[in-house]
This record gives sequence, structure tokens and C-alpha cells, in this order.
Amino acid sequence: MESYDVIVIGSGPGGYVAAIRAAQLGKKTALVEKYNSLGGTCLNVGCIPSKALLDSSEHFHQASHQFETHGISTGGLKLDFNRMIARKGEVVEQTVGGIDFLMKKNGITVHHGLGSFKDAHTIEVKPAKGKKEVIKGEHIIIATGSKPASLPFITIDKKRIITSTEALSLESLPKSMVVIGGGVIGLEMGSVYARLGTEVHVVEYQDAIIPTMDRAMGKELMRSMKKLGVKFHLQHGVKEVKATAKQVTVKADDKNGKEVTWKADYCLVSVGRKPYTEGLNLEAAGLQTDDRGRIVVNDQMQTAVGHIYAIGDVVRGAMLAHKAEEEGVVAAEVIAGQHPHIDYNLIPNVVYTWPEVAGVGQTEEQLKADGVPYKSGSFPFKASGRARASMDTDGSIKVLAHAETDEILGIHMCGPRAADMIAEAVVAMEFRATAEDISRMSHAHPTFTEAIKEAALAATGDRALHV
Repeated sequence: MESYDVIVIGSGPGGYVAAIRAAQLGKKTALVEKYNSLGGTCLNVGCIPSKALLDSSEHFHQASHQFETHGISTGGLKLDFNRMIARKGEVVEQTVGGIDFLMKKNGITVHHGLGSFKDAHTIEVKPAKGKKEVIKGEHIIIATGSKPASLPFITIDKKRIITSTEALSLESLPKSMVVIGGGVIGLEMGSVYARLGTEVHVVEYQDAIIPTMDRAMGKELMRSMKKLGVKFHLQHGVKEVKATAKQVTVKADDKNGKEVTWKADYCLVSVGRKPYTEGLNLEAAGLQTDDRGRIVVNDQMQTAVGHIYAIGDVVRGAMLAHKAEEEGVVAAEVIAGQHPHIDYNLIPNVVYTWPEVAGVGQTEEQLKADGVPYKSGSFPFKASGRARASMDTDGSIKVLAHAETDEILGIHMCGPRAADMIAEAVVAMEFRATAEDISRMSHAHPTFTEAIKEAALAATGDRALHV
């Protein structure tokens, strides 16, 4: 029986990063992965393929609607949907291949098969074919991630009633699609198909899209997505989803109790994700899950069994790949005797639509609810020279600072390259910068990031210069 210092179960962003960090710290490390390819949901059927389709569909949309304004004639523009899906697959293959290389480079042994506990130190690995293996670990990190959630009355047939996994690999472009859920996944996939010409309806139970993010940014995004033709139905409670061989029927009640019905080629169910612990046999290790299926951990990612750790979507907190990565590093460093920490308030949230939405820190709604005295400054991209040059004038940036100390409490943005620009906000808040600090920093002109400076100026006494 092979023994390891660290066994990581699950090879998503949290798992493979934990394995790499443990190996860097001199630990003999093994990685157990249920499927044949590494990378988990994110690399195979999540973050990476969805971003590939988002970029491809945005290129097509720009060619269809903006190139002429730029003086570019495309002639007989055509969409090759199958080629677009194939390119997505190529991006995934290259990225997954990169993880294989990193495992070899760091001397990490990979075991393919379903990992389950025989006892608190012993893992049985059952491959789809072939003989099972049994391995021992001094420390074990659980990084098994999550899977799409559904509603009790919906049967996902993966043909007409689908999840994001199937939406990434449709065989032909649908004419119509109903998206249940106005969160990140639903909006990203909905925007992909809307750009390509699909009639998209987004049905959301709450009174706003991306409701956990700053409400002003959700409103900005909804205005922009409506220009794509996306139809939003807020405060609608879905009550029935039925499929035939060729179409799906979705029924919901609006806020007044009136029934609304849609018929479409597909229904994308995107009502969130739930922790995935199936087959782990946690009881054999002395572990249990909470009422939401999560493994309980402390700030060092340790479970109730001290040498077993858990990270990522399978524990509390936002289900974000980069959050899982940070937790993977923490778990590996704690095992090595170090003392790392994570400030969860400073883990950014991103929606990769176009315009993108990103935020870090407290939202305005949270500050109000907590009674924190704050001041706010905003700057619209329509006042940005760089945004006008690229025809990306939708959206704005909001800076929230403490009313008394001026320390930045949150920065939220809807606009071009928000996913990249949010890093400036994270750096500023990590060093407890004030709005005045950012307003005094020189930002290259013309750039999108000037809007952050302008919003900071607006938060420090209405000093914005270009609006």
C-alpha cells in the first residue's frame, strides 16, 4: 500500500493548487480524481469553456453590430456554431493538458478513480475500469467541489431541460431558451446565446438579478443585456417545467399570482450549485455534513478530524474557483506548519458577461443593513474617453468609503474589463487604502481604470474631474 504525506481528493482549482503547494513544501503528494481528465468542473465544464464561448460569442456580436461603425465591412457574415463549440473544446483540452504537466513537474502522483474513505487515513480508489487501489495519507484534503442544483419538481433530462454542462455543448444553435435563475451562470450562458441570435428569457424568483452583488451593478447589467434582446421576468416563481422530444414548456406565477407560460427549445436550470460529497463515505472517516451538505471546517480548513481538511465548494462560503485556490494553499501551508490566513471579505466576485460585473468588499445594501456610516462615489463609463474609443460605454464604477475614516469598504463595477480591474480594488483594500489614496494615484490615460480614480474622487467630496 502506497503512503503519502498528503492525499488530495478532487482535481479542480482548489484540489490541484493544494497538491502543488503541498509538493512545493516538500510533501509527498497524491491527487485522486474521479474522471479521466484533471481540472474538475471549472476547467472541464465550467469557468474555462464558458469563457471560451463568451469570448467567441462577443466577437460575433461585435462583428454583427459594431464593426461597420469602426469602418470594417464584414460582407456575408456567417456563424459556424459547431466550430465555435469545437474551439471551446480545444481550449479545455489545452488547459487540462497544462494541469497534467504541472502534476508531473511537481512530482505529484495522480490516481484516477472514485476516492472514498476506508478509515480516517485510508483512501480506496475505484477506477471506472480495472483494479481498485488503496492508499494511505498522513493528511487528507477533500476538494470534491459541487454540482448543479435543481428544484424539487424539475427533472433534468439533459436533452431539453439542461444544466450549464449541457448548455456548453449543444449540437445546434437554439431558436429559443428559457433560463431559470438570474445568477452568474444563468446570465453568462444566457448572454452567450442571446448574442448568437437565440431568444432568451431569464426567469428570476427575486426582484433583482445577481442579487448577492451590489444592486446598482445588477441594474446596469440588466439594462445592457436588454439591448441584446434578453427578456427578464423578475419576481416570478417557476412551478412547472415539462419537456417533449422537441420543446420545453415552463410555467410560473408572477408577483401578482398570474400564471405565465413560455415554450422554448431548451430550458437551462441555473438555480445554484450544491456541495458534492457523494461516494466519499465520510462516515468511515468520522465526518458528517451540515444541513446544507457542507463539510464543517475551521479557519485553517481543518475538519472535526484534525488531519483531514476540506476546501472549496464543499465548505461554507462563496462557490468561486479562486476562493477554492486560496483555501487549498491555506490547507497545504497549515499541514507544513505555517500560519496563513484568508480575508473572505476581500475575495472578489465576477460575472463574465459583457459588460462584465465585479465587486469586492461590502455592498451598499450590506452597509445600510449594518448601520455603517459610508459615503459613495460613482463614475459612468460613458464619460470615459477609453470606453468611448472602444464603444464600451455601458456601466459604471462605485466606490464606497467609511464616512469618518475614508477607508474603502467596497468597490463595485459594471463595465469593460471589470474582471481584470477589480484586482486594483483588492490590492487597495488589502492595504486598507482610503478613497483619497486612490484619488491621488496616477492612472495612465486613456484607460478603463481611470474610472476607478474618478469614482474615488467622487467619493471624497464630489471631486470627479470628467463628469
